[in-house]
Amino acid sequence: MKGTQLQPSEHRIFKVALASIIGSIIEQYDYLVAGIIAATVWGTVFFKLPSLASIAAAIGVYGLGIIIRPVGAYIFGNIADRVGRKDAMVYALVLMGLSTLLIGLTPSYDTIGASAAVLLIIFRLLQGISFGAEFGTASTWVVEQAAHSKFRAFWGAWVGFAIPIGLLLGFGSVLLVRSMMTPAHFMEWGWRLFFFFGFLVAVVGIVIRIRTEDSFVFEGYKAKNDTLRSPASQVWREMPGRVLRTSLVNAMFGGVFFLSFVFGSSYMKAVGFTPEEAESIGLIAAASMFVFMLIGSLLTDYINRRTVLMIAAVVAFLSAIPYFYVINTGSYWWAAIAEIISFGFVFGFGYGAVPTFYTENFPTKYRASGASAAYQISQVYGGGLVPILAGLLLNAFGIHHAYIYIGLMIMCYAVAAVIALAMTPDTKHADLELVS
Repeated sequence: MKGTQLQPSEHRIFKVALASIIGSIIEQYDYLVAGIIAATVWGTVFFKLPSLASIAAAIGVYGLGIIIRPVGAYIFGNIADRVGRKDAMVYALVLMGLSTLLIGLTPSYDTIGASAAVLLIIFRLLQGISFGAEFGTASTWVVEQAAHSKFRAFWGAWVGFAIPIGLLLGFGSVLLVRSMMTPAHFMEWGWRLFFFFGFLVAVVGIVIRIRTEDSFVFEGYKAKNDTLRSPASQVWREMPGRVLRTSLVNAMFGGVFFLSFVFGSSYMKAVGFTPEEAESIGLIAAASMFVFMLIGSLLTDYINRRTVLMIAAVVAFLSAIPYFYVINTGSYWWAAIAEIISFGFVFGFGYGAVPTFYTENFPTKYRASGASAAYQISQVYGGGLVPILAGLLLNAFGIHHAYIYIGLMIMCYAVAAVIALAMTPDTKHADLELVS
């Protein structure tokens, strides 16, 4: 029932969006800074292997944290659809804060030998479980609160805004800390500061989320209906096709993220860019991503969800291999332009529609579970599988040749996303208060 008395004001929508983005920024910062450190530090600190093998091992650990995400989606999706969206978000942030702190405290290989890598993997998996809860449930929380707003996609995109903001904080803090100490000190202990800081701000985010209300759509549903016993299981029984089909869209974005963010940073260093140059280019791309995400969200409300996502997929296909050729020029500004297009535009513009797209594709009774499952399983064969395959390609062909095969892989993901979008009806006018 759409009683106007239940409609939250724009101010109340803003409060939920703000609480969501603050917590998501913290999650993104904690998780994304791990990507920066994985590409530049972990191979040396936790693995005693030849240079390329150590990079591949560190990237593989980063990928494991992505592959485990569906477990978090299942656990916290059940909590969100049975207890509340807000409660699930609080618990997820607690787990992220603790696992991030533990990564920062993990001794090096020189101190405890191979046990260092084992501990890193365990804590990275805990991070991944927490992160598996974040995007789908946070998107559900905000988009449901904005169910009657004509700017539903714009409000939903606030969850996505956490990604470029988290990247800006991550790259910015790495550049700042690097400038304040010697490379030896950074490798020895400086990199750990990011994880200690991530833990402290997570505590702040937990307090903010606790003080925020749940979505009015879920509160209304919970008051009038018995919640499902296991919504995370039932969505798979009743809508497996929709879960799998919509997951193909984010698999492409997961691949693009790895291509430019993790592997791209390593590739720039291999062809002659300094770590500071590679990280500053990432900073520029993150800033452009925020701008493109804002534009994409507004166009998603003005046009529709599917068209915006289609445009992003086509550009991803066209730019996957040229991205590396431009970086090979050795020009800082040409490399920055390549990063802005292949990462800033593709990821940013498309993510203006992603939070709302996933939320609108599932009914209230298991919306958080469905959105989380579809979003996070894509990370298994998208953002998680791509780093592992790229590591194998890197070892097999060397960094100066592997990029061709990695680019072709991303192009395949883009084609799959286009096919999935063509088979999925647009959801701009979906009624979010439907239970089934």
